[in-house]
Amino acid sequence: MKLLTLVLILILSATRSYAQQAPGRYDKDSLARVLEQATNDSVKARVSFLLADEWEDKDTLLSKKYVQLGKGFSKGHPFLQGVSLFYEARKLAPTAPDSAAKVFMQAENILKKFPGKEALLFRSMCWHDYARVFHFEKDDPETYVNLLVTQAIPLAQKSGDQRYLGKNYLDLAYGFKNLKEYAKAKIYLQLAIETLRNEKGNTRYLATAYHTLSENYSLSGDSAKAALYLDSMRVLLTPYPEADEWLDYYAGESMRLTIAEKFDQSLAVSEKGIALARKLHQPYPEQRLLLQKFYALYNKKDLPEARRVALDLYSKLPFMNTSANRLLLYYGLVATNEDMKNIPEAYQWLKRYSYLSDSVAQSNLETKINALEIKFRNAEHQRKITELNASNDKANFALKRTILLSWLLGLVSVLLFIILLLGYFFYKNKKRTALQQEQIKVSHAMLQGQEEERKRVARDLHDSLGGLLASTKINLSKIAGSGSTGNRPELEGIIGQMDTSVTELRRIAHNMMPEMLLRLGLEAALKDLCDTFESEKITVRFLCFGIQPNIPQGEQVSIYRIAQELLTNAVKHAGAKNILLQCNQRDNRFFITVEDDGTGFNKDVLHENQGMGFINIKTRVAYLNGKIEILSRGNQPGTSINIEVYVTTEI
Repeated sequence: MKLLTLVLILILSATRSYAQQAPGRYDKDSLARVLEQATNDSVKARVSFLLADEWEDKDTLLSKKYVQLGKGFSKGHPFLQGVSLFYEARKLAPTAPDSAAKVFMQAENILKKFPGKEALLFRSMCWHDYARVFHFEKDDPETYVNLLVTQAIPLAQKSGDQRYLGKNYLDLAYGFKNLKEYAKAKIYLQLAIETLRNEKGNTRYLATAYHTLSENYSLSGDSAKAALYLDSMRVLLTPYPEADEWLDYYAGESMRLTIAEKFDQSLAVSEKGIALARKLHQPYPEQRLLLQKFYALYNKKDLPEARRVALDLYSKLPFMNTSANRLLLYYGLVATNEDMKNIPEAYQWLKRYSYLSDSVAQSNLETKINALEIKFRNAEHQRKITELNASNDKANFALKRTILLSWLLGLVSVLLFIILLLGYFFYKNKKRTALQQEQIKVSHAMLQGQEEERKRVARDLHDSLGGLLASTKINLSKIAGSGSTGNRPELEGIIGQMDTSVTELRRIAHNMMPEMLLRLGLEAALKDLCDTFESEKITVRFLCFGIQPNIPQGEQVSIYRIAQELLTNAVKHAGAKNILLQCNQRDNRFFITVEDDGTGFNKDVLHENQGMGFINIKTRVAYLNGKIEILSRGNQPGTSINIEVYVTTEI
């Protein structure tokens, strides 16, 4: 690629503008000077190939000379040897198409070994010209179209050369046009125009695209659009009055005017084009223009002159090399002679037309038969392959079924093992749960026993000992009041101690079984409990929401004891100064929260060293199907305990 860049710099530095020169990508004189000045064989080879391209349509002998020069300079350069094979095949194509096809593929096999966009471009050119062999030398437009679509165009796209990509779109449109796929041809012609419009050195291809698209519109009867594209072509070619592409313009304009029934104008345009073709030594374009002249004369009903032009064209090559051109001319001579009442000659031309038409049809039939035979053979091979695949599939299916059964048995065994394992764990868990429930029941029964004993002792203390102490105090007070003892101070002290004893007895009896709970219910008992813990140094706040009065008494006692233990722990163990007890009920759920500002503790200690108070709390909560949440950190102030239990009240 560095050498190619050098070549282009040398060319551009030597390029001069020639307004009258036919449009090409490079200036031939500048290329020739670069070839003389270059000292590197690689540069000389590349310049020689560019000169071969530029002279291809003007002087075939000179073009061949530059191909041979490039081939000689390419020795020792594998990539350039592949390029030289491409140019050699291009020169062989008109006279030896089969040999050319082989050389094109040799070039492709060499070039595909090289990376880079330049190699991709030359590979695209190989496939493009290989496809042309099938179209123009073997009269096989279908293969031509297929090779352009699948090989040449994708490689051109990868190479990034928009000019050559546009040429491929243009040639693909030709292929569809020859297959009478005019709608597809139109699509690719417009795509070619869009691709080429802003590319340098595109004049030749862009002009051809305008001409071909105008012919499409002319043949479909849309003279206005045909004129539009011919005008674009004329503007494009105006700086180049002797460009070969003017011959296409004159042919397209002559066709458009004939279809528009402007026969004299059509004849004038075709004559102008014929004169330019003779001046430029372009025989095939001249013959195409003669055919347009014939059409104008025939439709003008100048039959003798039309017949003369057709007979003149009949003797000319390369026009008559193509079967499609021969069919057009034969049919034109049949129609002309028939209109001139020259029936014998019309019959002779009709025989030639029919024979050629049948030959073309037979050739197409043989092609189709060969294609069908190939398809049949492929079908037979495919049938055998299918049978073999079916046999293999059957064996594979049996193997897969055996493997699947093995997997299923293994899976069933694993599932059975898992079920047994889960059953074992379920049994152990159920047994453990039943044991825990039994332990909870036993613990609750013990607590209930304790409550009953407390209740009995509290009643005995209150009814017997309390009454006795009260009676003793009354008697002592009477003695003190009678004055018989001389009002000794010791007696007053004893009476004071009796008062203290009665008060302490009542406090002990209250703690053992709160009378407030039995008489006024849970809410009043909890409020009274908070009052008993208050002192000058301790503040206890009590909040309650929605406590229902119909909670069974046994459950009320459990809730009361839970709150009592929590408050005792806050005062005794945490040294709290401010305590909050909050109780609320929602349906059959009862919530107890105690928050304090005392010293926190590590929750993990509870699992290792639990006091009787906390054990009793856990037992009562478990019996009421509840749960405990403790929020506290060791040696940090503040503890929050949240308890949720279930009661059997009805709302």
